[in-house]
Amino acid sequence: MLLLPILLPILGGVFVFRERDEKTRNRLTLGLTVLTAAAAGLLCVLPEQSLRLMTIEGSLYLALQSDSLGKFFMVLISGIWLPVAVFAEPYLRHGGKGQQFQGFYTMTMGTLMGLALADNFVTLYMFFELMTLLTAPLVLHGGTPAARRAGLKYLGYSVFGAGMALAGYFFLSHFLTDQSFTGGGALNLSLAAAHRPLLLIVFLVMTIGFGAKAGMMPMQAWLPTAHPVAPAPASAVLSGVITKGGVLAIIRVTYYLFGAEFLRGSWAQYALIALALCTVFTGSMLALKEKILKKRLAYSTVSQVSYVLFGLLLLTPGGVRGALLQMTFHALAKDTLFLAAGAIIVATNFTHVDQLVGIGKRMPRTMVCFSAAALSIIGIPPMSGFISKWYLASAALDFEVRTLGYVGVAMLILSALMTAGYLLPIVVRGFFPGRDVLVERREVGPLMTAPMLVMSIAVLVLGLFPNGLQAWISALLPQIF
Repeated sequence: MLLLPILLPILGGVFVFRERDEKTRNRLTLGLTVLTAAAAGLLCVLPEQSLRLMTIEGSLYLALQSDSLGKFFMVLISGIWLPVAVFAEPYLRHGGKGQQFQGFYTMTMGTLMGLALADNFVTLYMFFELMTLLTAPLVLHGGTPAARRAGLKYLGYSVFGAGMALAGYFFLSHFLTDQSFTGGGALNLSLAAAHRPLLLIVFLVMTIGFGAKAGMMPMQAWLPTAHPVAPAPASAVLSGVITKGGVLAIIRVTYYLFGAEFLRGSWAQYALIALALCTVFTGSMLALKEKILKKRLAYSTVSQVSYVLFGLLLLTPGGVRGALLQMTFHALAKDTLFLAAGAIIVATNFTHVDQLVGIGKRMPRTMVCFSAAALSIIGIPPMSGFISKWYLASAALDFEVRTLGYVGVAMLILSALMTAGYLLPIVVRGFFPGRDVLVERREVGPLMTAPMLVMSIAVLVLGLFPNGLQAWISALLPQIF
């Protein structure tokens, strides 16, 4: 059962590559996505499973486990992957190269499931690198010189960051009581206490390394380079899910290897909190100045994912709760925004913000979805983004270092204002251009509209009724700590 959600899309992706008939390939892609999501759902309702795959050498081995955090991440992957796959079918018909895209897209889902189910660092690292290799062709999809440069940049940052994390693990592994991920941390605290300065440097290096995938400074530059040239479905999953792969790796390192008790109150914790807050501010500021729509959304992702990292690095249950809520709500809202941007490009070929005056009259359904997602990203109630930002601000106010907590709240508020500054004008000028604009009504088809509509409704419903998700996350917290 543990292998099923991994092998099904990876092996099935081979058949997607070989299938030349477009209709059959579309059905195969959607069928594999549904079956993988079903296999993941079945694992979620079963008791925790574990499987040792093979021993590499000595204490290095590959193994899988379906713990609560892995189940949470699998549900997030499934909830995003299927709507984007539906959207991608007509989008690729317009853009071409569907066979290549759908093959890599399907196989990537399997590597993400493996990342969620990894039992130890070696297994996580293997799937992390495999995820990078399979998603690089999604960035390279256009085949233009700009796409090739963006793909190489994405590969360089991701592989180098993962290499930093692996180098850190070489030092860390000697201080672990167990190679498997263990809630509360796997460090031998008595042995680690004598080498605390070294281990704090290792933690800093590993977090920055995996932070490259999550878009954290100073290794965030691949995001605004990759998104403008990647197809909209690729941008959606890169921003909504792939960046969360970096977040998951940071959670595993922070809470399942080092442990909050060892890290709490250290200079490394404070330095990384400051770095996350700098990323929040810088991403918002650059998005405010950016004129290309997809690049503006990419800078927004840099900022918004660092909200998640800020909450995680507080090392408190409240911070983790806010971080996991933000991770979920950002994935839904940002995917909606990127799909809406893709729909606009297909229908009008507009790529710049200045071209979108009156777009709400031309594409009302698309822009309603865009507006709902934008309100959530900003954090305006009753949208779900308000809930996660409320919890993050509350956790920051309760942080033991009051000054740093207050700076965190101030930065969240400032970032929210800047987010309103770069998203709301698109909505306002789209629906209220300020003059009579005669435009031709040109909405995209139902296969592109439905996924945006479903995710924008989810953004609203989870904001109005968040108790179920909050209860699930609350049940996760004892295992993490």
